[in-house]
Amino acid sequence: MLTAAAQAQQKAVTLSGWYVGYIIAAVLIVVVVALVAIILALVRRISSLADDITEVLDDVRENTVAVPAVGTLNESLLSVVTHAAQARTALAGG
Repeated sequence: MLTAAAQAQQKAVTLSGWYVGYIIAAVLIVVVVALVAIILALVRRISSLADDITEVLDDVRENTVAVPAVGTLNESLLSVVTHAAQARTALAGG
């Protein structure tokens, strides 16, 4: 049989284990909350940067709509130059 002092000491040891567990759990919760807050802040920053990138890409799209017409313009200019050379040859009596 344990004496009253030994029983009190055993209870204290048992309860101190619970206190250590509570402290560890509290520390883990604080760390998780801090990490989630950091992640959410980064998500907000990435979201605003993504919006900026979308705006820039829209501007690029608007400014490059005419790019496919470059091929047609090139062919047309080549035709004009060819016809001009033929006209010069014809006018020169050649």
